[in-house]
Amino acid sequence: MSHARTCSMVAIGVEGHVVEVEAHISPGLPAMVIVGLPDTSVAESRDRARSAVLNSGLPWPKTRLTVGLSPAWLPKTGSGLDLAITMASLAADGTVPAEAIGRTLFVGELGLDGRIRAVRGALIAALTARNGGFDRVVVPVANVAEAKLVTGVVVIGAADLAALVGSLRGEASIDSLTHSGVEVVAEKSPPLPDLADVRGQAAARFAFEVAAAGAHHIAMIGPPGVGKTLLAERLPGILPPLSDDEALEVTAVRSVTGLLSHSAGLDRRAPFCAPHHTATFAAMVGGGGGRSPRVGLVSVAHRGVLFLDEAPEFAPRVLDALRQPLESGVITVARVGFTTQLPSRFQLVLAANPCPCGHAGAQSEVQCTCSASQQRRYLARLSGPLLDRVDIRLVLAKPTPAELAFDDQRGEASAIVAGRVHMARERMLRRFTGTPWRVNAEVPGVELRRRLSLKGDAVDALEAVLRQPSASARGVDRIVRIAQTVADLGGREQPSARDINHAAALRDASGQWAA
Repeated sequence: MSHARTCSMVAIGVEGHVVEVEAHISPGLPAMVIVGLPDTSVAESRDRARSAVLNSGLPWPKTRLTVGLSPAWLPKTGSGLDLAITMASLAADGTVPAEAIGRTLFVGELGLDGRIRAVRGALIAALTARNGGFDRVVVPVANVAEAKLVTGVVVIGAADLAALVGSLRGEASIDSLTHSGVEVVAEKSPPLPDLADVRGQAAARFAFEVAAAGAHHIAMIGPPGVGKTLLAERLPGILPPLSDDEALEVTAVRSVTGLLSHSAGLDRRAPFCAPHHTATFAAMVGGGGGRSPRVGLVSVAHRGVLFLDEAPEFAPRVLDALRQPLESGVITVARVGFTTQLPSRFQLVLAANPCPCGHAGAQSEVQCTCSASQQRRYLARLSGPLLDRVDIRLVLAKPTPAELAFDDQRGEASAIVAGRVHMARERMLRRFTGTPWRVNAEVPGVELRRRLSLKGDAVDALEAVLRQPSASARGVDRIVRIAQTVADLGGREQPSARDINHAAALRDASGQWAA
């Protein structure tokens, strides 16, 4: 047979696209040509494939070989196409039965000695195979654990080319391939930091509980060493576990970015991402140069927490780029010929010092050396439109010596707080049944006012907030939204006056925040 066809996959962002791989053998001098918009790594497949086949003791076509990758408009990147290109070439030469590769999706990189090396995005390959109606997907044996997280498609792991070809010829059961590699043992995830480690900061602990329950974004300002980072790192420990679909989304992002251990299972814990303040625009939101957009840190934090420590030190352009995903939960990346969306539904946590030196207003022997204009310019790096999307704004003070004493009087553990957060989330899910929202932070202001009817002293408390000079309609909506979360934590259907006052305090009643 001089023509054969099989399929592979390329990932654009976190979305898998089926690539049809055709091979045609024609008379002419021995040569191999790959067409269909391949990048350098795909074009180099011709050399890897030929060496892998010969070193596996298999014949290589001695005439002209043309490999076509369809659709031709889709950029083809990465070495994961090696295996499919090799299978189509061998089938066109008659070494492998063409019918054995027709309904199979192949993903894998070839070593020159014939070994099949691990690739990124094996989980996305399995999802693509299932959604594309393929009978099975063949991946490197090192990627079997993550690929098998996807149900509804047969996953075959191959360790080397010779064993795979022998199985496709019927010389051995193809099911034996997965067991020819090293046995995969799931790793245990390390324990998360416990909220009980935080000394003092009772108001901030309550604020983080509210933020976890309602998925509210939160910002903190305070001098160095008051516990801003300590609190932020403990937020994932009180968030509810991810659902099946959410966990699969998070694992898919980790798979395509190379952050997923080959022996890791489906992790239901919310991810935590804390980039350095030197992170670039492309590193934060994704995209960058090249044919295939890179996944950014906001997608790595999808369904979890994005913590920006020393937030004013980030480039203003990087900070303002967060405004779109905070509203929509996605990042849209446009390139010539295609547009893709990257998931970015995260919970933002900002931390900042009150001034460049960090000691403005601090009750310590260290005196602030910054002028008033320097302090204003420093916090002004966090733009008003960005801070307007942050529900909770805290001002943290230095804990007292009694709170820092080395004794056994610890605060509540994360497990206890997480139990209350879980119950509050259950109330929200029941309330928003049949709607696109799951938590209070996602509800638009119009729907919030339509669904919520304040009564009695709660109305008086809200009117008192409205009479404040700094009050705005959008700010009042956020106060009501936070108050509803406080009520949910307390097991109440409607916010009380006390809940309204609590919510107003969580919006920084001191006015120290710039917006």
